Amino acid sequence: MSIADFSGRIRPDACPGALQVHEAADGPLARVRLPGGAATPAQLHALADCSEEFGSGVIELTSRANVQVRGLHSPAAFAEHLAAAGLLPSVAHERVRNIVASPMSGRGARGVVDVLAVVRALDLALCGRKRLAGLPGRFLFAVDDGTGDVSGLGADVTWVPGGRLLLAGWDTGLVCSPEAAVPLMLAAAEAFLDERPDGAPLAWRIQELENGPARITARLTADPAVRALMTVPATGSTGQDPTNDPVPGPTIDSASGPTIDSASGPTIHHPTNDPATRPPADRQVAPLERADAERRAGRLTQRDGRVALKVLVPLGRLTPAQLRALADSGPAVRLTPWRTAVSLDLSPEAADRAERALAEAGLVTDPASPWAGVTACTGRPGCGKALADVQADARRWVEGQAAAPGTPVHWAGCERRCGVPRGQVVELIATADGYRRQPQ
Repeated sequence: MSIADFSGRIRPDACPGALQVHEAADGPLARVRLPGGAATPAQLHALADCSEEFGSGVIELTSRANVQVRGLHSPAAFAEHLAAAGLLPSVAHERVRNIVASPMSGRGARGVVDVLAVVRALDLALCGRKRLAGLPGRFLFAVDDGTGDVSGLGADVTWVPGGRLLLAGWDTGLVCSPEAAVPLMLAAAEAFLDERPDGAPLAWRIQELENGPARITARLTADPAVRALMTVPATGSTGQDPTNDPVPGPTIDSASGPTIDSASGPTIHHPTNDPATRPPADRQVAPLERADAERRAGRLTQRDGRVALKVLVPLGRLTPAQLRALADSGPAVRLTPWRTAVSLDLSPEAADRAERALAEAGLVTDPASPWAGVTACTGRPGCGKALADVQADARRWVEGQAAAPGTPVHWAGCERRCGVPRGQVVELIATADGYRRQPQ
């Protein structure tokens, strides 16, 4: 994307947070950042309590493994209770703590690194740099455990095992040790701020800057302090170890986005398959092909023999009781960028109990569930622009299905198509007289 593509923006990014709420049609909406999708059971209970006490009781999972609470009648009291629960560590940085991470965190068959320590260090260091409070609320960090799940999300700054740094899905050729990962990622974020056009700070993502990844890479390699972090000189290599399979990730091809929800402002449409916006072929990371698996529920066997239980949240929307059931499902719960959750480190017997309790709460652990791959925007009554109650329509549609759709299906309340997933998807877009299917 070039600078001209966002020249029509008339205001800085207005992504909501826990303090800067969005005035939705159903009342103020707050977005709570959970770096790496991680929260303690006590914190998840606190979120459920806050939603019940200060909001409408509607809790939403986002595509960045964060949580939204709708219909707040006392935003200030809500924020105070979040802070007391340890969910608001920095008032100045609360909207920029956008960090996704591999939910299994080294426990799966392909994962090689427990990334939670990196996530925590990144969050702490991010909140410790005053300047980085000026990042847009949509700027995204990702830490991949080697699975190739979050490296395929097109984050602005991604670190993967082997020390490779990706910028907007572009392999920079920069490599560092795990100990240097956090300072290198933050240096890239500061370089993004340096590269934004003077007097027009309206680029929210690296891919929105013309030749953004290349410009930021050049700035990093020109800095002696940053070069000292690298374990391999940046000489044009992609930084891939030729003895290993490349970690899957995206090309710079934003066919589906970025699109946004009703809380975030105007949609910016990126060019699709435009060679002028794509990096050279030797710097593109191989396409991610596991998105469908990430959307499905079921059991996984961890490396240590214990069980991880993937939980599907229908349409990414929870009641307070359902969030409490998730919190109580196991010793460690992670929210995911696919609007699902994973309960980790379970014995087979504990997994049996968790499955029963989650099913009773209305959540899904059956891998054959027709809910897999079905998403929807907020729709009516939460969004004033929506032409239909897409959540209710999607639920009725799923009730009539015997199995999950072969291709993900997204229900949209208007032509803005908020929340449409990346990759191939069938869209059902509300119109004045029904729904239009896209593609036909």
